[in-house]
Amino acid sequence: MVSTKDEELTEALRSVIDPEIGLNIVELGLLRHLDIDEEQDKANITMILTTPFCPYGPQIIEQVRQVGNTVMDGGVTVEIGTELWDPSMMEEGAGGDWGLF
Repeated sequence: MVSTKDEELTEALRSVIDPEIGLNIVELGLLRHLDIDEEQDKANITMILTTPFCPYGPQIIEQVRQVGNTVMDGGVTVEIGTELWDPSMMEEGAGGDWGLF
């Protein structure tokens, strides 16, 4: 079952845009896992970047942290996963503007 905080946090993170691509991190599939501690109102966010050495990586990670902290009063931690991004991770229809799908 998906918690309300999970949905609220995911929706808030849609405001974080990858500046090179122009799509948000949820559409791109960069958000890989949310671990919500509802008792302490905090979360651990696992995400990836579109490339291992994404020049906007630090900026995107900081935006994720800032947006997450607006939803979770206990704060958030952001971890970068080791999974490599692939366009197949994108939400259904998100790549249409690129002509990918």
